[in-house]
Amino acid sequence: MANESRFSPKPSWLKVRAPGGERYTELKATFRALDLHTVCEEARCPNVGECWREGTATVMLLGDTCTRACRFCAVTSGNPRGAVDGREPEHVARAIAKMGLQYVVLTMVDRDDLLDGGASHVARTVRRLRDLRPDLLVETLVGDFGGRKGDIRELLEGEPHVFAHNVEVVERLQRTVRDVRCSYAQSLDVLAHAKRIRPSGLTKSSLMVGVGETDAEILECLGHLREVGVDVVTIGQYLRPTPKHLPVERFVTPEGFARFAEAGLALGFAYVASAPLARSSYKAAEVFVRSVLRPNDPEGAEKLLAERAAEARVRAAAFGGPMAEATMSELAARATGTLVPAESLVRR
Repeated sequence: MANESRFSPKPSWLKVRAPGGERYTELKATFRALDLHTVCEEARCPNVGECWREGTATVMLLGDTCTRACRFCAVTSGNPRGAVDGREPEHVARAIAKMGLQYVVLTMVDRDDLLDGGASHVARTVRRLRDLRPDLLVETLVGDFGGRKGDIRELLEGEPHVFAHNVEVVERLQRTVRDVRCSYAQSLDVLAHAKRIRPSGLTKSSLMVGVGETDAEILECLGHLREVGVDVVTIGQYLRPTPKHLPVERFVTPEGFARFAEAGLALGFAYVASAPLARSSYKAAEVFVRSVLRPNDPEGAEKLLAERAAEARVRAAAFGGPMAEATMSELAARATGTLVPAESLVRR
């Protein structure tokens, strides 16, 4: 189905309910009050309601102007001229510490105008977050830093739980879809180097489909990602953000995504999130728990996710966050290891 406009009818499996509910509303208000901007909202992610309910959010660092201009991306492109808010790592860390999140993704625009591409800035944010909220799982979804090994190492010295970098599309379509300064080989090299630096760390990448690739090319890309040690991959349908962006060439069916997931697991990925609406950070907390903390234990994973969500809300209360009205008995119960049902900690 070629050259779909943004407003053309989409298949039924791409339709979702508008985000809402108490948890979503609470987090949205808190993000605004703390002056935090999420990619979830700015990119109009269809999974925002689901992810926020589960305590996962993606926060953008280093401004909103990218030095690159990929044809699929709606982020503003330009030259920030070296502008960096040195207070951001502390502000973001303290703001997130106040929120009842169990998993946060720190992402960034490409900053080719900075000597280290912003690596040290992101690393400082990760370190401060881990100081304030040791319970919080932190993923960094970053650019390629021009392939500079030292910058990749500097970022990893912040010790994120997950290092993520996206190849975005299959090899043949790189020049068609991504900025000329990006490359398939460079992205694979970045992921390989991250795994060499921290062999026990989780590496992750994401692939868009529907931009003119073949199924065979998708399977080939999955093989390349496994060859460089990538542990987790997400595969999702590309959706055109505006008529100025790359058109959709086809809508892959849910059955097609299921086949990609089956092939990925057969290659040895710890986890494959393959679905029409899967995105880079889709169900990130669940992915980490199911692939690392409770592999092959669905029941144990569900229990741990609930426990972590409850703990996140209690820890946020300690920073005067939205859950500050939690009673002392609830806090004491958590401190002694007695599980407080997550619903009992939700702000009324």
